[in-house]
Amino acid sequence: MNRKHSRRLFLTLLFMLNLVMGINQDVQASDNPTFPDLSPEKVADYMHSIIEADRKIYTTYVVKRMQEQGIVLAKEDWENKNAIPLPAQFLHLSSKLVAESGIGIRFRLISLWPIQRRNGPATEFERKSLEGLQSSPDIPQRGIVSTGKKKFFQAIYADTAINTACASCHNAHPLSPKRDFQVGDIMGGVVITIPLEK
Repeated sequence: MNRKHSRRLFLTLLFMLNLVMGINQDVQASDNPTFPDLSPEKVADYMHSIIEADRKIYTTYVVKRMQEQGIVLAKEDWENKNAIPLPAQFLHLSSKLVAESGIGIRFRLISLWPIQRRNGPATEFERKSLEGLQSSPDIPQRGIVSTGKKKFFQAIYADTAINTACASCHNAHPLSPKRDFQVGDIMGGVVITIPLEK
């Protein structure tokens, strides 16, 4: 199931990347219409809606249900146990598959209170964006960032604790710098990075 969702996400992201980079795709229909180019903002919004839908489905209908029925637990060390990945790990695994495709799109979770240091903000833009999301969670933070000579569009969306399992997992983790999360709290952000050049 994990691979099936990741493949669907990968194919959707590949399609959207072609659109944002100006490569028009012909629809396989009798009249062969062409899609207009999309802005990176719109592509990021589309990607985020897919990522969030997959996470909510996985968290609610897989992890929560499996644990409530005593079938299998979601654990941080799931690879070494009879367990399934935590919701954040599910996103990281999907992100890794997309990154390995070589299309240039990246997405990841970051937080001002990361359990793993690598999940903290990597740039000043990311740090300020996370701070901005704390006061305005419904407004994605967007900007153009550079790495060497390459330019990327980056959008950061609020990541909230969608159920008690999200909050309690972070609150109980021995490496967590924040232990008072509640359902609905902003825990961090989902960063989507799109290359602006081929």
